[in-house]
Amino acid sequence: MAAARRLDLPVVDLASAADLRAAAKSIRQACVEYGFFYVINHGIEGALLERVLAESRKFFEQPMEEKMALRKNSSHRGYTAPYSEKVDDSPNSRGDSKETFYIGLTGDDNLQNNGNQWPSEERFPSWKKTMMSYHANALATGKKILSLIALSLDLDAEFFEKNGAFEIPTAVLRLLHYAAVGDVNASEDGNIGAAAHSDYGMLTLLATDGTPGLQICRDKDRHPQLWEDVHHIDGSLIVNIGDLLERWTNCVFRSTLHRVVPVGKDRYSVAFFIDPSPNLVIQCMESCCNETYPPRFPPIKSGDYLEERLSSTYKLATV
Repeated sequence: MAAARRLDLPVVDLASAADLRAAAKSIRQACVEYGFFYVINHGIEGALLERVLAESRKFFEQPMEEKMALRKNSSHRGYTAPYSEKVDDSPNSRGDSKETFYIGLTGDDNLQNNGNQWPSEERFPSWKKTMMSYHANALATGKKILSLIALSLDLDAEFFEKNGAFEIPTAVLRLLHYAAVGDVNASEDGNIGAAAHSDYGMLTLLATDGTPGLQICRDKDRHPQLWEDVHHIDGSLIVNIGDLLERWTNCVFRSTLHRVVPVGKDRYSVAFFIDPSPNLVIQCMESCCNETYPPRFPPIKSGDYLEERLSSTYKLATV
């Protein structure tokens, strides 16, 4: 596989609250040009992330039968084995070689979020507390970023709060393990950690263990595709726009293709997906359309859109 170019994405400091407009301007440029950016001083402590990664490693190191006891349920919560997910419909692709674990919100008042599965407390006494702490912190950070995104779109900073996006937010923590492979060119044979895709929802926050492998392709229609490496910055989160927000902004912001390629060593990461309340109708933002640039997509409920996209991912898989 040909070497990818190194990419220097914009870095947004969330601690620079004194100049929100400048931060919003940086985010707008990043979302228009790249669909990806870094955030620093985001409020999630490094020690908490290290605990999440340690618990994740411990879980994925278990025998397969132990992990499959918590296999993903109808609420999309729990474990998915390697090759359970497939976004590449080419005949030589078995699907993504990664394994994952999904964790949603908890709360007795919301049936939508009561599908979580948990490992044995005897073997994983700190698992639930650690994951829920990270979930709460990541959601708070995501809301800060979305407030800046609203400002960057010439909207009120509380746009997403006021329109009901967070009444019943679909916020999912996803632990990921990409096993080491001996051949770093394995992706050329259809064996890849995560095949080229764009995220389905609104916003993704990604933390990694520092292992490389993440690449983006800024021009979806270019052939051959040009892939660029997203390098690790200590203490940062990688943020990217999903398809739902691209649709919501009438394609003003871009949802960018990305993938994870083999690098010859195990890779662990923590993705956090923030999506609107399932019943919220997504229709073009007023600041993103006019008479000469009318809405490109019909209105659709957030939950319907995401369920359709998730279902297609698992239908393509071979197992």
